[in-house]
Amino acid sequence: MKKNYLIVLMVLSTFFVISFITNLLAPIFPALIQSYDIGLTLAGFFSFAFFIAYGVMSIPAGLLVQSLGEKKVMLIAFSLALFGSVLFVSMPVFAVAMLALFLIGTAMALLQVAINPLLRASGGSKHFAVFSVAAQLMFGGAATLSPLVYSALVKADAHAQGQNWLLQLVPADMTWLSMYVLFALLCVVMLVVISVVPMKKKAQAQSSQQNSIRQSLQLFKDPTVIKFFFAIVAYVALEQGVANSISVFLQTYHQLDPNTQGAQVVSQFWLSLTLGCLLGIILLKLFDAKHVLLAFSVGAVISLLTALFAGTALVLWAFPAVGFFLSIMWSVIFSLALNSVAKGHGTVSGILCTGIVGGAFASPIVGAMSELTGSLQLSLLLLLIPLGYILSVGIWAKPLIANHTFKRNSQTATLAESN
Repeated sequence: MKKNYLIVLMVLSTFFVISFITNLLAPIFPALIQSYDIGLTLAGFFSFAFFIAYGVMSIPAGLLVQSLGEKKVMLIAFSLALFGSVLFVSMPVFAVAMLALFLIGTAMALLQVAINPLLRASGGSKHFAVFSVAAQLMFGGAATLSPLVYSALVKADAHAQGQNWLLQLVPADMTWLSMYVLFALLCVVMLVVISVVPMKKKAQAQSSQQNSIRQSLQLFKDPTVIKFFFAIVAYVALEQGVANSISVFLQTYHQLDPNTQGAQVVSQFWLSLTLGCLLGIILLKLFDAKHVLLAFSVGAVISLLTALFAGTALVLWAFPAVGFFLSIMWSVIFSLALNSVAKGHGTVSGILCTGIVGGAFASPIVGAMSELTGSLQLSLLLLLIPLGYILSVGIWAKPLIANHTFKRNSQTATLAESN
């Protein structure tokens, strides 16, 4: 399989842009509640509108990638995201916001389905776990930057607001909308980049095989694919459930300002996830991916419990620690999944990305349980359920291709010399 590092670089850049918008909902969550004067349960439907698109569109996106190729699908996706962002900024009423977020979510679903098998084909299947963690590194970097940019914008005083062209484009009481203006600009940049990057059809054929709808349905019935599908559901529910609750939790239980201190902790959560990816790349070159997943899952359980029940000083460390231990989960689960099937990686990627719909349900469920019990603290214990399932992946996963480690490379070289 011929490597193409220019395409790898483009894919990593795409992950950055996807993360910048996907994880924007976490820091602006308290502002959404205030702007639309709604409760936690209804506010959770902002995440629902965004992530439900993955459930609706990911499998059709897999078929679309097979039919049109990654490049055309990526161009369609960023065009759709651009339209959704402009729509959101132009008409920020609740109903239109739901539609705009669904359109942006649909675009993200198209991108996720296209770029994961493309990354595997361009970087090499044996190195996919490492490149996937590198993609998560970009993902975490953008998620770290997004809350900091938002925090800087909301700190702008009346004089600065009159001079800031971004803030001039949005209502004075909805400064958070300026983040979607930034995202629209990023979409324009990515449309130009994708248009000029050469992408051969041969590479596309390697990354997404031409399966019929019948074959796609057969893969969807595969027990291995289904188990990994639920693992993706569990991971995204866990990630979004934690991230979207941080600011509100700190405001409720520790009286911290959600727009400044809360947003900073959210940023630290994603920064820790990014740093965890750096360590993850090293660990995946030393140990089996399943063992790394098991160790990080145990660390996440301990950190989450600490974040929910410790004092303020410790909580401010514990939430970022949760991000650190979540860092390699998506990458390892996705790479284990694609390396556990012999063919149809484009379709399998579509099925797995359907699992991102887990993010649609985490916030509404946590919010509803919080309003029912009167305790956000206790409702967040529900996140131990998806975390436990992720831990189990490290036990039952049986990939056809193991991740490339220094030890395996040495053993392969020794075997070659002996032959």
